[in-house]
Amino acid sequence: MKNLNLASSALLVALALSCGQPAKKAFDGPAYLDESLPLEERVEDALSRMTTEEKVALTHAQSKFSSAGVPRLGIPEVWCTDGPHGIRAEVLWDEWDQAGWTSDSCTAFPALTALAASWDPSLAGLYGTVIGEEARYRKKDVLLGPGVNIYRSPLNGRNFEYMGEDPFLASRMVVPYVQGVQSNNVAACVKHYALNNQETARFFTNVTVDDRTLYEIYLPAFKAAVEGGAWAIMGSYNLYKGQWNCHNQYLLNDILKGEWGFDGVVISDWGGVHDTDQAITNGLDMEFGSWTNGLTMGMTNAYDSYFLAAPYLDRIRSGKVGVTELDDKARRILRLIFRTSMSPEHKRGKFTSPEHYAAARKIGAEGIVLLKNEGDVLPIKDARKILVVGENAVKMMTVGGGSSSLKAQHEVSPLDGLREALPGVEIVYERGYVGDAGGEYNGVTTGQDLSEKRSAAQLIADAVKAAQGADYVIYIGGLNKSDHQDAEGADRELYGLPYGQDAVIEALAATHPKLVVVNISGNAVAMPWVSRVPALVQDWYLGSEAGHSLADVLTGAVNPSGKLPFTFPVAMEDGPLKTAEQYPGVPGDRKWESSFGAVPILEETYSEGIYVGYRWYESKQIAPLFPFGYGLSYTTFAYGEPKVSKAVTTDGSVSVSVPVTNTGSVAGAEVVQFYVADPEASVDRPVKELKGFDKVWLEPGETKTVTVQLTRESLSFFDAARHAWVAEPGRFDVLVGASSADIRGTVSFELK
Repeated sequence: MKNLNLASSALLVALALSCGQPAKKAFDGPAYLDESLPLEERVEDALSRMTTEEKVALTHAQSKFSSAGVPRLGIPEVWCTDGPHGIRAEVLWDEWDQAGWTSDSCTAFPALTALAASWDPSLAGLYGTVIGEEARYRKKDVLLGPGVNIYRSPLNGRNFEYMGEDPFLASRMVVPYVQGVQSNNVAACVKHYALNNQETARFFTNVTVDDRTLYEIYLPAFKAAVEGGAWAIMGSYNLYKGQWNCHNQYLLNDILKGEWGFDGVVISDWGGVHDTDQAITNGLDMEFGSWTNGLTMGMTNAYDSYFLAAPYLDRIRSGKVGVTELDDKARRILRLIFRTSMSPEHKRGKFTSPEHYAAARKIGAEGIVLLKNEGDVLPIKDARKILVVGENAVKMMTVGGGSSSLKAQHEVSPLDGLREALPGVEIVYERGYVGDAGGEYNGVTTGQDLSEKRSAAQLIADAVKAAQGADYVIYIGGLNKSDHQDAEGADRELYGLPYGQDAVIEALAATHPKLVVVNISGNAVAMPWVSRVPALVQDWYLGSEAGHSLADVLTGAVNPSGKLPFTFPVAMEDGPLKTAEQYPGVPGDRKWESSFGAVPILEETYSEGIYVGYRWYESKQIAPLFPFGYGLSYTTFAYGEPKVSKAVTTDGSVSVSVPVTNTGSVAGAEVVQFYVADPEASVDRPVKELKGFDKVWLEPGETKTVTVQLTRESLSFFDAARHAWVAEPGRFDVLVGASSADIRGTVSFELK
């Protein structure tokens, strides 16, 4: 392996040289190797010992996932890994093909939509800790995740990697994830910064958005991650204000490193760098690429041709640029190294441990959302025979979808999970529909044979016939990780379910009174049959323990407590994106000179402004299929009267409390949501905005008081003219409820 900890070797040499000598101090070597010294002192000492060539070498890749260290000084390389859901299989040094290891089969954790749907920051901390342990065990220094791009459209193929439509929810969930990862001396690289809200034309779309929308909707989760201590940020592929976001003066220098004081590294997305001069001056620290130099294949000494490699060094040697920016980049990279592989804590990590699988199972189960349960069809009870229908009941979902694709040590399918959970029940399976019979991504294969000779009509007929005599019919379908579904690189083409699934569901609904539909996806989908289905479950890509998590909820071993992290509209036309200028953009005057030829840069305008997700539907009084924050339980909860603290402090903070009682017969958890409305605002503001939540566990008959603290920030809007957050004096309403559409009580207060 090339990523040996050379610093440890250098330390041993230094200690060996001092053996037999009188002890003058605890450490008698270079200051940068003295782990007892403050971080910044070590960084400055190491920087002072480096040549210009060594500093430049730090700033660009030397392989698909690594950058150079300084061997002369014992400073190790930096090793990165995808993704946000598990540790990617090893690839060859300079190719995407698999390296052929037998020890890189990881634990696959649930997709981040599932984590966000748990509405539980403590689970986010658990998630970050266990995935950080897996990264550290594999000797990775940077985990390329989590993703916190806002869910702007249900067509975005990469929404499953993100944390929903609301900036406050994403902000609350990202911080403990980041801190959990970094507790293992692995840097979390929060992505994709910023305004990367689609896969269509992601390499050449220039986004126009007003400052208020930028600051209120698209930046808060990134800012929260920085304030929470994130050590790395990844730039996105698209452009903003005409500059590529991997070297963008406004996003990286002015906001990230200027306003927010970020002291970590900015890492490019793979192949996201386009210009040496902008890469030098506009905030980029480390350049990585997909294909050899990020743009083309087959070049000799390709990594020397990166924008921040030989071209950078040539500019320094010719006097065209100085070394001020270089020293800042090197300083940040050294800081990253001393926080990770050269940290004094020396964490070892763990890999595919029983604790990691237990964490994956728990996170998955708590993220599942019960959308409908007429007649208390669920949980499953008194069943002798169950028919399971649908390709997603058996299809492996850990392989595919883009850079988050994994080589999992195992993956429990929903069908196997149900059979394991109900050993005394006859469980019959029918395919129902044919979606994607493939199962390969970058050399990782599922090994499944999903070929099918029956026609679509015959598959439906066989499923309907098999339903006779069954106590339950459980349909498990939805999307998958194929192109134009939930996958990197291409957006969905239709809002409805693919592969003719609506016809299968309609036929089963007409056949059996106890039909349970399980939708596996990372996006909202159209459900024209929803009124004819008694029970409906929103499942997600849940990784290694997917089948166990789903079975836990369907059988009642776990009482569902997930809430939707984004709105399900009835139809696409109900949403805010109405024109090609809004999505996916229209060709402008500029062209991108790429390896594919001259490509027109698309111009895209976020003219819906702050009205994203539930903010849009409420402003237009359009009823969604299922609202943001919605989710049912096998028990019921009653809310008391919300109360606000009598005094509003000088900093604008106020405490709001509400008693919540479990009025059912089953223990369960409720997510209590606090929305703020500003009815006296001088500017246009949403009907209400999420500004607090808490997940509370209650035994039957138990009551607990849930309290949140609202601050001046909770009451503020961004005033673009003043470039400041403003909380105007006057009345504010706090609406407390079980979802954005299910408000159980309102309380008001005056901000003086």
